[in-house]
Amino acid sequence: MGSSVRELAGATPATRDRYVDLLRVASLGAVVLGHWLMAAVTPDGVGNLLAVVPALQPLTWLLQVMPVFFFVGGFSHALSYRSLLRKRPQGTEDSVYSAFLRARLQRLLRPTMVFVLLWGTAALLVQLLGGGGGLTGVTLRMVTQPLWFIGIYLAMVAFTPPLLRLHERYGWGAFAGLAGAAVAVDVLRFAGGVPYVEFLNFAFVWLAVHQLGFLRADGRIRLRRAALLAGGGLIAATALVALGPYPLSMVGMPGEKVSNMAPPTLALLAHGLWLVGAVELLRAPAARLLERPRVWRTVVAANGVAMTAFLWHLTAMFGVYGALLALDADLPEPASAAWWTQVPLRLVLAAVLTAALVAAFRTFERPAVSAPVQGHGPLAALGATLCLLGVLGLSMVGFNGLLDGRTALLIAIPVSAPAAVAMTLGGWLLVERAGRGTP
Repeated sequence: MGSSVRELAGATPATRDRYVDLLRVASLGAVVLGHWLMAAVTPDGVGNLLAVVPALQPLTWLLQVMPVFFFVGGFSHALSYRSLLRKRPQGTEDSVYSAFLRARLQRLLRPTMVFVLLWGTAALLVQLLGGGGGLTGVTLRMVTQPLWFIGIYLAMVAFTPPLLRLHERYGWGAFAGLAGAAVAVDVLRFAGGVPYVEFLNFAFVWLAVHQLGFLRADGRIRLRRAALLAGGGLIAATALVALGPYPLSMVGMPGEKVSNMAPPTLALLAHGLWLVGAVELLRAPAARLLERPRVWRTVVAANGVAMTAFLWHLTAMFGVYGALLALDADLPEPASAAWWTQVPLRLVLAAVLTAALVAAFRTFERPAVSAPVQGHGPLAALGATLCLLGVLGLSMVGFNGLLDGRTALLIAIPVSAPAAVAMTLGGWLLVERAGRGTP
């Protein structure tokens, strides 16, 4: 792997925006670290450190960096789709869309499907053998939770062509339209009490952040605009939390009446604006750092396994805690002095186990090379929709209770784990079929 990373790094074209690659890796890494730090596991159960120590919740304004990942996604999707249009000038929009969808989703869905099928099989065996209690049950329920991010990302890929056309016509106006829709949703939710309307902000909030990536791709977020985004976003987020119905934490908290995350709120959108502005202000010094060969090789290597590490990092974390409990090791009270003393060891063990899982599954993050001959846009769109609903449903219901008919509410519709797995697998097969030009 070392030689291939060296070759890839050496072959990097001068026009490549290396900072975008760094942001992609750094944002996923921050999420992984945040999950490992927030887990408060004791022999009695699993809690959240931010609930145990509410004074730590302001840290989420730094560690909740998913807006940065979605911003980077918008940048990459714009470049990728435009590149396909240039390479296939005679192709229909339908075929270009199918090729784009398959190319963007293949690297995402192949490792995800391996994760889903392996964990689904493990959950089935555990429950057939009468298990599923204690930490095992918690693991089966929680290990799928990060999949929500993949579901949202699928939607961003699927909506890229029409939103890119809106961007090319209206520029900042397209972003303002999505942001305005997010404002309207929260007004209807909190002032009007309209039921279920809040779920629309899964689209409006995250697609608004994604739209900023299009603006970045066209060079329309320069230093002054970045400063305005950072300052304005931070002021708006602070005011909304201080004066509005929004909680302080930018991640979901157990038992909270209102969450900034699920579904996302206007406060989270403001938080995303300040993060996007802040990382853009750091672009120039980071770009100079990335010119160093060793630094760039590290980023290239990390990008090659980032999705696999993200998928399996909770498996590693629960594996570490399971081993400690099996060895009857002392698990001190969360946030106590002894607990903090153990943090470095737990992080190292989780990182080592994650590295082992990455070594085992990283091959699935390398997409199979194939050139689609003809595309079928409606089939690809249907496949992406099924994948989106399946992955989001699985992130909510988990694998615990796989045989008991356990369901979770997905946009007012109950969904079970078997149904979610079936939708994800079926959607993936449709995307693959559409990209290959099979009617």
